[in-house]
Amino acid sequence: MSSVLHIRLHNPLTPPLNLRRPFRRSSFAVACLNVEVEAENSNALRLDSSKLGLAKEVMEAEAKVLVGTYARAPVVLASGKGCKLYDVEGREYLDLSSGIAVNSLGHGDEDWLKAVVEQAGTLTHVSNMYYSIPQIELANRLVAASFADRVFFSNSGTEANEAAIKFARKFQRHSNPDAKEPATEFICFSNCFHGRTMGALALTSKEHYRSPFEPVMPGVTFVEYRNIQATKELIQRGKTAAVFVEPIQGEGGIYSATKEFLQFLRSACDDAGALLVFDEVQCGLGRTGYLWAHEAYGVFPDIMTLAKPLAGGLPIGAVLVTERVASAINYGDHGSTFAGSPLVCNAALAVLDKISNPSFLASVSKKGLYFKEILKQKLGGSSHVREIRGFGLIIGIDLDVPATPLVDACRNSGLLVLTAGKGNVVRIVPPLIITEQELDCAAEILSQALSVLDS
Repeated sequence: MSSVLHIRLHNPLTPPLNLRRPFRRSSFAVACLNVEVEAENSNALRLDSSKLGLAKEVMEAEAKVLVGTYARAPVVLASGKGCKLYDVEGREYLDLSSGIAVNSLGHGDEDWLKAVVEQAGTLTHVSNMYYSIPQIELANRLVAASFADRVFFSNSGTEANEAAIKFARKFQRHSNPDAKEPATEFICFSNCFHGRTMGALALTSKEHYRSPFEPVMPGVTFVEYRNIQATKELIQRGKTAAVFVEPIQGEGGIYSATKEFLQFLRSACDDAGALLVFDEVQCGLGRTGYLWAHEAYGVFPDIMTLAKPLAGGLPIGAVLVTERVASAINYGDHGSTFAGSPLVCNAALAVLDKISNPSFLASVSKKGLYFKEILKQKLGGSSHVREIRGFGLIIGIDLDVPATPLVDACRNSGLLVLTAGKGNVVRIVPPLIITEQELDCAAEILSQALSVLDS
């Protein structure tokens, strides 16, 4: 088996972009997914029979060599373009998952690709022992576009939150040099998700994520999201190092904060000498129609963590901090071998250039409002749909039953969406470049798939 896979890796599969999945899909879904090629290919609905069975072969190989940490959907993806993905057997999918909110510019964006290829041919990696121009340019752009004065680069969202934990602890020690025991504790919220490494895991509310690895980092208190009164009693001077909060919760179920809640946190942290940390790993960088989600509320943090969409699919994380926080950090306090490489930073510059354009952000807001309205029209009458919520192009469909059957039915009809919350929320985070026509297609597939929830 290994030699077979070795040969295939050197002969990458690139299924023709006009192949379509002909079964278990409504006529509307077929029509809308075939709109680009129907006229030019009379065999548009025919699978590539030479590749049938390849997906099973790949999945069986995966089960023998990878650690079983992922309950994957039974799809082997081979290529993508724009908002479409294609599997190894030629089936097409409309991608409203974006690699979990990563591919904001879709698949194969030309400017992103140019930035990656040019930088890969120039300089890929030097480590942080030396200076490199793309890293400084990206940091300058992030500072200019935000509340922050300085940036620390990492490789992922969980790494960014690990750095934020360390920065908050070091800030308290630096700011209170005479304190016998500087503040070390953290406040987090119900339904929150901050990552899977040991520090970020300790800040994540889902108990089943933490329990297999306990004891995790102590000193974390969880309180109900948006509950001002309950939180008020917990933020204390000399005890609370920082409050971590997502302005819009992604993994937790697409719950949005309120302006009143974030204003309260800002004031309470200031009074207690604690830092306010906004985790915008999933909701930041244009997904809400604002460059940063917190801009919608007019409340600004001391630290903000970023990751998912920043480099358009390449691994990056970033911690944006004020000068007050940065002044507490010294050489050697934190670091990373790979973080902020020229290759990844140049890709991120291409992403930031597009997403930060005001007209691009306005289009995200417009499409978000349009899609929510269409979803309410098509799904709102279902007894299983309790709420359709979200902001921009981060949307949740809250169900009174588990969402997995609906997600599976959508996938079988050529639409990729995710779950969230306690498994009862359909999470929709499409590429920000998606068209209204594609959103119409997605809404129709969701509507027709709803019947599986009655089984």
